[in-house]
Amino acid sequence: MSLYYAPITYRVTEVEDGWLLKTVLQKRLQVSRKLLSKIKLTEQGVMLNGERVYISVKVSAGDLVEVRMEQEESDDILPEDIPFTVLYEDEHLLIVNKDAGIIVHPTHGHYTGTLANGVVHYWQKKGGKFRFRPIHRLDQETSGVLAIAKNPYVHQHVSEQMIAGTVDKRYIALVHGSPVPEYGAVDGPIDRDPEEPHRRIVTPDGYAARTLYTTLSRWANGSASAVSLKLESGRTHQIRVHMTSIGCPLIGDRMYKTLPVHKVDEQTMAIREERDTWIERQALHACELEFEHPILRERMTFQAPLPPDMAALEKRLHTEAAPRETVQNAEVNTQAEK
Repeated sequence: MSLYYAPITYRVTEVEDGWLLKTVLQKRLQVSRKLLSKIKLTEQGVMLNGERVYISVKVSAGDLVEVRMEQEESDDILPEDIPFTVLYEDEHLLIVNKDAGIIVHPTHGHYTGTLANGVVHYWQKKGGKFRFRPIHRLDQETSGVLAIAKNPYVHQHVSEQMIAGTVDKRYIALVHGSPVPEYGAVDGPIDRDPEEPHRRIVTPDGYAARTLYTTLSRWANGSASAVSLKLESGRTHQIRVHMTSIGCPLIGDRMYKTLPVHKVDEQTMAIREERDTWIERQALHACELEFEHPILRERMTFQAPLPPDMAALEKRLHTEAAPRETVQNAEVNTQAEK
């Protein structure tokens, strides 16, 4: 007998009286065609008032619709005792604070030592059976909030929110220089660098990309800054590429450095190269993630504090000169997002 996750339920209203069950599943529960094709073949996949039925039956007001998905596991991922911080967990979602330096999912050449290996071990230790389904990704050297779905329904719904642009992803970066103006948006299409395919560049022929930014603090006469960023698209290396394109590469970023077009003098370059040694990775942290919980139907916000290495870098920058706050965040965010 198959084992199922807790059912997703829906009570038919007067408005839906006489609808086909299939219509309720697709219009009210937003079950995708792919998932519906799968669950309708299982014994308890689609139930109406406690009984298995065809999705072509008509429903009545007050009927209880239940959708169940069979439990799954990531059999291809080796469980490993890799520590990570849980920010939130329920039977549908796992939200973690990913450390810098760890890859999210096994890839060619990195089959172990990933966050996926640690999460699978964590679930097995708790007696849970879930397949590792990250809803989004973070670069290996980027720390912060990461959402993992525990079933295909939740993965589908949050992914659709990301496509629709209703998921808010906010980052904190420590950068060389200071953006001009102090807040605004970087609109720059991104694509692969034809000379170095592993890198990305801003190019007119690239894919549309937009990043909102707000300068939080500036140090040493604007030679370094703390910047809050919000993504309106999700291109590979987007923040790193966009900040470099406006002359403010992330401190510690070995791949994306000051571009020749910005004509930085030798003394400034020497200072930047020195500061790049103050942290072992690019100073970028995913500090906040906000979306609607697919089951609870509530807007939820998840936050991860600044990690020790970035906090230490910020403190070191602070010792050079007193920081200057630019403008109040509420005002900046409102104007930047227009």
